[in-house]
Order: sequence, then structure tokens, then C-alpha cells
Amino acid sequence: MNINIRTLGELKKSGYKPKSVKEEIRQNLIKKLQQKEITFPGIIGYEDTVIPDTERALLSRHNILFLGLRGQAKTRMARQMISLLDEYIPIVEGSEVNDSPFDPLSKYARDMVAELGDATPISWLPAEARYGEKLATPDVSVADLVGDIDPIKAANLKLNYADERVIHFGIIPRSNRGIFVINELPDLQARIQVSLFNILQEGDIQIRGFKVRMPLDILFIFTANPEDYTNRGSIVTPLKDRIESQIITHYPKSVENSLLITEQEANVHAEQSHVQISDMIKRMIEQVAFEARNSEYVDKKSGVSARLTIAAYENAVSAGERRAIINGEKSTFVRIADLQGIIPAITGKIELVYEGEQEGPLQVAVNLLDKSIRTLFATYFPNPDSFKKRSKQVQQAENPYRQVIQWFDKGNAVQLLQDVSDKQYETALSKVDGLKELIKVRFPQANKQEQLLLMEFVLHGLASYSLISKKVVENETRFSDLLGTMMNFGTSAGEEEEESEDF
Repeated sequence: MNINIRTLGELKKSGYKPKSVKEEIRQNLIKKLQQKEITFPGIIGYEDTVIPDTERALLSRHNILFLGLRGQAKTRMARQMISLLDEYIPIVEGSEVNDSPFDPLSKYARDMVAELGDATPISWLPAEARYGEKLATPDVSVADLVGDIDPIKAANLKLNYADERVIHFGIIPRSNRGIFVINELPDLQARIQVSLFNILQEGDIQIRGFKVRMPLDILFIFTANPEDYTNRGSIVTPLKDRIESQIITHYPKSVENSLLITEQEANVHAEQSHVQISDMIKRMIEQVAFEARNSEYVDKKSGVSARLTIAAYENAVSAGERRAIINGEKSTFVRIADLQGIIPAITGKIELVYEGEQEGPLQVAVNLLDKSIRTLFATYFPNPDSFKKRSKQVQQAENPYRQVIQWFDKGNAVQLLQDVSDKQYETALSKVDGLKELIKVRFPQANKQEQLLLMEFVLHGLASYSLISKKVVENETRFSDLLGTMMNFGTSAGEEEEESEDF
């Protein structure tokens, strides 16, 4: 394609053949599939579901509705379709609606081609300029989307309102020969949705009494949450009927995919590279989202966005960085205690049902974090519940946590302040009899940093199984004997039981 061509005559001589945007996308998609290229790079977890459905819809030259809960990459899928467009296309120079020089739609372009013929000047439109996007809000008007009569233009050009040239085109006609996306379609008022009927089906637009025949060449992509998500509105049935393919999106089905998405999207600053975050901590953060999606306190219709784990990951790294700055340490690693810092990332991204509102968002977030620790603990260490079901003699002989629990039973306690240095952190954990030995047996290859993290993990895990007590007060986490806590702390015992209670 020679983008130095400047007239319609030169374009004809070059052998250029015009094609519709849907045909263009179809042909480019076929090339990518034949060459085994990734059609939607960076989209993880959709390889066997959403992406094949989308490819089939594009091959069928369909308009598409992506239907799914928040944070499911619906808009990202739409934006990536720019890569399926040709690098450049020719348009009549100065055209507002990207008129093809071979088949002009607007009066401006028709008149120019009729007057100049092969001398009609053309310009080249890049793929990026052929993408339009509008977030549907209740204040969006037909004038925004389709267009309106411009009285100032009529006055300046001394035209009456019956002249087509007084029309100011909206964003949809200006997206002619490209991709146009409407995000959150149910938020669009029903009367505005009705204005799209003719554009999708009959190919004409109606503006203030004008019925302008403009068979717009557009691939429409719509995104929406399920209609029963809120009472804000829905997609009117005739419009839904005109959208040929409805594709259901979903959240990652495995922790591995969720991990990949979070690491890809998390905005960790280069200056934070001295803060190491282990695979175990990453999985713990991802598990919070999985626990939230299954929690009886969280509204499943609202969903739990992937943005929760992304923000939580960033907060966890920043918690380690803040501690290193305070203690003047050149490097550090994210601890489990640092995960108290991800609670603000959880509370703002979950919608609670009535029971959850009664608990309060802060307590629900804490419970989700504790549940995540409990679930993950059983994948790294023997499940403590399995020893409760055995005889007392067998428990004492086989229970790997026996020595640790006995140390706490003697009235000992461990206090872990959130901002203590790595040295103080090590000193506090090393006090517990049998804790370091347990880690050496289970993870003989672990380095010193990993050992400390696993030692802390054991304490949190035993607390989540109600074998020792854990109490979090502001920036301090205190582990002690469960029975002693219940007897000695009076009114706080109820709080202790509530914190360790599963939900």
C-alpha cells in the first residue's frame, strides 16, 4: 500500500480494491489464524472460551456484545481489534465521516468527487484513528451519538435548515469505516438505544426530521454487565436482537491464570525492585479474590473484579517498601503481616449483601484474608484438622505442630509489629520452639528469607485452624495460647472467637 498516493486517479491506477471494515477484519483475522499468531495478546484465560467465540463472530462479520461482570477484560478485547484493521485506508481529504473515494456518503464528499473526478484529493487514515469509544451514561444524547443540526454552520454558510450541509455529525458517523464501542450499554437510556436501530439494521440515520441515507460501514462492539446486576436499566429487546453475537465473559478459572493477569497488569515501580514478593504471598492475594467470589457476604451478581488483586498486589509491595524505608534497609521481602495493608484494596472492590453490611466491609475483608490463609495453608503443610480426628497418642506421635503448640500452651507469646526490621522479625519468630525445625523438615531447600516467611505462615495457619490465638491490633499481630487468651482477656475472648470463626 503506497500512502504517498494523493489523488483518486492514482489510487485507481494502483489497483487498490476497497472493502468493508468487517470484511477487512475478517481477512486480516484469517491471515493471523493461518500464521498461528496470537490474535488477542495479553488476554489470559480466554484461550478456549471467549477468544474462539470472538473469532467466530468476526469471521461471520457480526456486531458483538460482550456480556460479563466488571473487570473481565471486555473493553480490552474490543480495543485489541484495532490490530485486525489495515494499517491505512484512503479517505476523501477533509471528510468528516471518513468517506471512501470510491463510494462517498456525505454531501461534501459526493460533491467533491462529482466536481473533481480523478483529481479528487485523498488522505490516508491510520488504524488507530478508526476506533471510537463511548461510555454510556444517562446524559448521553442522540446528538452525541448520531448528530444534530448546527445553527451556527447554517448561519455562516447562509443555508436553510433543509440543507444536508447544516448537519453536525455525531461520534458514530465519524467512526465510519472503523470500530465503534459503546461501554456499559444498559446505562444508555432506552430512547437513546432506539436511535441505534436503523443504524444497525437499515443503514440510515435520522436527525431532526432529516432522513439521510448513509449506509455506515462500522463494526459495533457493545459491552454490558448482566441485566440483573442493578436496577439501572437494561438493553432493549429490539436492539439486542440486532446484535448478532452475544459473548459471555468470565473470571479466571484457575489461580495460575489469575496470577499471570495480576503480574501483567500490576503497576510496580522500578524503584520497588528491592522488595521481593514470594510466590506464596502472590497466591495468597489471588486466593482472596476466589474466596470473595464464593463468600456468602459478597454480592455475586456484582462480581469481584480482577482489579482487586492488582491493587492488592501493588499495596503489598508498597507495604514492604514503606517498612524498608522506615528501617533504612536496602532490600526486604513482603511478609504475611504486610497483607494487612491490602485491606483497603479489598473493601473498595466488593459489593456486600445485607449480611455483609451487618458484618461491615472491614471485618469481611479481614475474614476473606484469614480464609485465604487457611485455604492455602493446607496446600503447603499437613492439614491440622486431620490430626484432630486421631487418638491422643497418635496425635502426639505424628502431629508436626505439637512442639509449636506446646510452646504456646506454656503461656509464651509472639508479638510481630508490622514495621519491625528484618532482624527483629527473625528474632521474634526464632523464639518459638520447634518452628524452625518444622520448616527445615518440610522445606529443606528454603533459603533464610523463605524460612522466615514460612515460619510466620505456620503461625497464621495454626491460628486459622483455631490451634493458637491470633489478635491483630492496629500495627501489631500477637500469637498466644488459645485457651489462655480466652480465660485471661475477659471480654476480648469473644472477639478472639469471632476473628477465628470460619464463614
